[in-house]
Order: sequence, then C-alpha cells, then structure tokens
Amino acid sequence: MRTADLIMKKRGSPIQPSQSLTEDEIKFLIKGYVDQTIPDYQMSAFLMSVFFNGMTFEETSYLTQAMLHSGDVIDLYKMKDKYPELSGPFVDKHSTGGVGDKISIPLAPVVAACGVQIPMMSGRGLGHTGGTLDKLESIQGYNVNLTQEEFAEIISKTGFAMMGQTPAIAPADKKMYALRDVTGTVESIPLITSSILSKKVAEGSDALVFDIKCGSGAFMKNEKDAEELAAFLVNTAKAMGKKAMALLTRMDTPLGFKTGNYLEIEESIECLQGKGPDDIMELTLALGGRMVYLGGKASSIEEGMELCRKAVESGAALEKFLENVKLQGGNPEKLMAELGTRRSKFTKNLLAENSGYLKIEAYKTGIACINLGVGRNKASDSVDADSGIIFHKRQGDFVNKGDLIMEVFAKDQASLDSGIEGLKSAVSYSQEKFENGKLIIKDIR
Repeated sequence: MRTADLIMKKRGSPIQPSQSLTEDEIKFLIKGYVDQTIPDYQMSAFLMSVFFNGMTFEETSYLTQAMLHSGDVIDLYKMKDKYPELSGPFVDKHSTGGVGDKISIPLAPVVAACGVQIPMMSGRGLGHTGGTLDKLESIQGYNVNLTQEEFAEIISKTGFAMMGQTPAIAPADKKMYALRDVTGTVESIPLITSSILSKKVAEGSDALVFDIKCGSGAFMKNEKDAEELAAFLVNTAKAMGKKAMALLTRMDTPLGFKTGNYLEIEESIECLQGKGPDDIMELTLALGGRMVYLGGKASSIEEGMELCRKAVESGAALEKFLENVKLQGGNPEKLMAELGTRRSKFTKNLLAENSGYLKIEAYKTGIACINLGVGRNKASDSVDADSGIIFHKRQGDFVNKGDLIMEVFAKDQASLDSGIEGLKSAVSYSQEKFENGKLIIKDIR
C-alpha cells in the first residue's frame, strides 16, 4: 500500500471521481502517521482531500476506530473485578461549546443520582468557548489529571468522574488536530466527528448524547451545518455500536447569568440547589432525560427528565457533586462556604448606554471574556479563575439608560479596560420587542 495512491484515490481527478477508502486503507494511513512513517505533508494532502470530498458514514466510522485504537482505550467493564460497583452501561454527553455553557457540571451529578454511570472526558477552553476542565480547576485542589485506575474508582464510588485527555488517549487525534489547525481543514464534518468520537469512545462510553450548538456564539453558525454535524455524530456512533442521540440548541446569546470559570461553578451549584436559570435547567433536564433513558433507568425520555427533576429536588444531585469534589481532591465544605464571596478586585459595572430591548451577542461576549482572563487565545495560555461576568439583565429584557447590565471582573486593570470595551460592542438596543427563539431547536436520533 502506498500513501500517495490513497491520497489520489480520495482526491479524485477530472477523469476519476473521488472514491471511498477501505477500513484497511484508513488504518494504514493513521498507523503510519502516528508511527511517523507518513510525514505531515502527506497527511496534510489527505486531510485536504477529505475536506473537499467528504467521507461516508462508513468511512468516518473506520477513521474514528483507527484514531481510537491509536492509543489507550479505557475498558471499564474489565475493571469490574476490582470495582464491582462499575455496573454500566456508561453514558456521556458532548457539547460543541459556547459562552456560559456549563451544562456538563450540573448534568453529570444529576444523571449519576438517577443511577447512570458517567465517564466524562472533557476539554479546556480555546478561543471564545469555555472549557469544563478550566471551570473544575477553579475549585481549589480539584484534580482532572486522573489515571485510568483513579477514573474507574471514582465512578464506582459516586457514579461519575471528570478528567482530561491523557497523551495516551487517541494520540492520532492530537497530531491530526494540530495539523488541521494550520492547514485550514478544521471545518470538515467527518474530521470533526472522528475527533470527537475517538475521545468519547476511548473513555469507555456505551451511549452518547450530543449538544450541537448553532448561532453566532457556536462553532456551527447556521442550522443546516449544525444538523449535518449532529447527523454525522449520531450515525457514526451507531455504526460503531453505540447508542446515540443529539439536540440542536441555540447559541446566539450567553447561557445563564454567569460566565467565567469559578462563576460558572457557582451557578452550577445553584442549579443543583434548584435555583438555576431557566435556560441552564432546560438543557440540563433535556440532556439528562436522554442520558437516563439511554442508560436504561427510564422507559422514556420524559420519564428520564422527571427522574432528573426529582434528583435535584431531593438534594441527591448536589450530594453527588460534593462527593465527587472530595474524591477528586477538592474541599466541598470550603467550596460551599465561599459561594458568593470569590470575586476579583478588578471590577467595574457596565451600565446601559441607551433605553430599549437588550441584545447581547454571544461571540463578542466570548471574545471579551478572553480579554478579561477567562479564556485563552492559544493552548499554552493560562486562565484566571475569578474573572468573568454576572449578568443583571439578559437578552430580550427592557432596560432604561443607566440600568446595571453586568458586573465585570478581570485578572488585572488592563484586562478589565479591554474587556469592558469588548462588552460594549457586544451589547445593542432594539426599540422593537423581539423573541429569542426556542433554546432547543431540533431533536435528532
């Protein structure tokens, strides 16, 4: 097998259209790239061929499997002898990310309280979208760098664990993503699908629920592209023998009343106390109901959602979360004691400059959050735990000139000044009342 022949097969020509690659051909490419017998320039040509010609669901499943098996795969069932409480099935959720999207943090303990076990491998924020790991690490002592043994043990004790991708998990994905970033091939639905699924399946999940965002603050800006990605994820996961569902959800304005690493932990706890914002609770229950259903603990999605509501109302979900904090190195008593008190000293109120119905654009808000210190422009940047925004008014609210819209917190004065200017550009005022649109746009199974 020659790499150049496979590139030409996928690329096609004026007299020979692009052809699908076989499972063995895709395995050859991925293995060769990981062991460095296939160089970057040939993999770049292959990625560009996929970018322009796409892949079938079958090809995408072959690519995902090859990337998955390029490194370690966590098999939680094999650990049952040591940890009998690992009962399975194991269910996880993935979001394509947005501004204020903290859903994973309240969702995992809610679903765990319903008896489903969740092996959750999360990422860090990059660009305008936040990262679950950064938020969790704002809890003093919380450890996301778990070994496979620690991961399994924590799941067995409290029903869920949250960790980052290790170098041994899907190394092909790490190499290929870095190459896609510099070759202009990031926005390929088969490549996005294989990147997401190779990590999610490697963590040991039997079933997956996807939250695919669309809108100005999302990776996919329009509904058509978001629906195509959702269909690819669901169908490829099913081709790999996994149960899968997806929701298309709106990301035009920030979710919740708080953005920022610690502030989103604080709001997640408020959700677990039954005091969360309507939009966060709506998504948590909708995604949770599907996870409980796929995990076999409910006979329908509606029953799963009701079980999730009861887990919050009874306090069981909050108890699960605090158990997890302790098991992963944090101090739950200290965390609860500092709620409402942890705020950066570099702060300023943003007031309405006009009267009207408020619009708050998600993407510009996310960029302003980077300037405040919440996020990062490149992977090596550090983040500040106590930077962020508390919204006193949200999109669609009527404001009078001079009303308080946001409390803004930053890592230093220069960051505060820069962030405030960015937030001013994210805010506009309409003289006509408008509807925000449904948060959940479509259900894909």
